[in-house]
Amino acid sequence: MEKEQHLNDPWLIAAWPGMGAVAISAGYYMMAKLGMHLLAEFPAREFFDLERVEVKAGLIQTGRLPRSRLFLWTDPNKKHDLIVFIGEAQPPSKGAAFCSQLIGHAHQLGVQRVFTFAAMATQMRPEHDSHVFGAAIDAATLAEFKRLDMKVLEEGQISGLNGVLLGIAADHGMRGGCLLGEVPSVFSQFPFPKASLAVLKAFSAMSDIGIDLKELYVQSRQVEKGLVEFLHRLESSVDAKEGPAEDAEEVEQETATPRLSGRDKQQINDLFKIAREDRSRAYELKQELDRLKVFQEYEDRFLDLFKEP
Repeated sequence: MEKEQHLNDPWLIAAWPGMGAVAISAGYYMMAKLGMHLLAEFPAREFFDLERVEVKAGLIQTGRLPRSRLFLWTDPNKKHDLIVFIGEAQPPSKGAAFCSQLIGHAHQLGVQRVFTFAAMATQMRPEHDSHVFGAAIDAATLAEFKRLDMKVLEEGQISGLNGVLLGIAADHGMRGGCLLGEVPSVFSQFPFPKASLAVLKAFSAMSDIGIDLKELYVQSRQVEKGLVEFLHRLESSVDAKEGPAEDAEEVEQETATPRLSGRDKQQINDLFKIAREDRSRAYELKQELDRLKVFQEYEDRFLDLFKEP
């Protein structure tokens, strides 16, 4: 971990992969558009064990442990800096210990407000607006959520480290809460950028930090169109015997990842060059990697773009 440094009233946002890719997509988008850079990395072996190895062309390759990294944005107006935590996976055990270490490091950096992003599956249809539900650590943050017309999560549970982290933050006297973007339960295993967009809109309004959301808006409309068309086909098919979630899984399996063509590889390399020159365009690169279903393969190289200020 890096040495302590002086930051301006920093806020911490934590994001892990999860339902609808809501949190992780919002985290990556914020990193790209604000031009963040790597602040610190947690040692993986302390919390993760190697569970599998990769096989390519018949050869077994050394497995790779999930990485957990902090990225920093320095507020030019000196109101409050942002620290975004990106975890490639949640530890299978010792989750509370992991969160305690993260909160301890955040406390050393002067963090007093902690937020997590997550998803909430409802019976919404994909063409409907995605609402943001809020659950707060403290009364003041809850009042902010209400002022921004978020739906308050009156009762329930927040599973995984999205909730555990906030519980530990509360024990340390911090403020903050969880912003949950609404996703259609029937498509909860599919990326749903409309929910990420709603979460970032709410966070931007609360933090008074401007984030260019145009690309995410375009992406959300494209995904919405595809899901609506697919849902209409399911509803109009009298022969459909299985539920939408199972059919959706079949569609996903049918579109298995193809080998990258030379043209695809050149396009990826060109986008990497563009993103190195202008970090705010890194999300264009991520969209292309997601479209080709190779983001995991390129994830380290992608995050290397954010190593330097």
